[in-house]
Amino acid sequence: MLIEYMIVSALLFAIGATGAMIRRNFIVILMSLELMLNGAGMLLITMSYYLGNVSGQIMFIFVAAVAASETAIGLAIVVMMYKRKGSIDINDFSMLKK
Repeated sequence: MLIEYMIVSALLFAIGATGAMIRRNFIVILMSLELMLNGAGMLLITMSYYLGNVSGQIMFIFVAAVAASETAIGLAIVVMMYKRKGSIDINDFSMLKK
């Protein structure tokens, strides 16, 4: 049972990493980062259950908090950029460098 959960979490992470590297839409990149964090969190919870301690579950609470804050900040940036440029293409984000 442990191997199946590890495979699913690795697949979630791999799909998220692939989506973050390939796609050019900022919202899709944010969703891919969420998939990566969920894959890592699933592995933390799985290993915590397997080892019989709660440290992985407590760590997942912090991972979930980081994921929520990353989404909120990312969506705020998307709204700001859409107001300025009218697009959410990642290539239009070069103006943030200034």
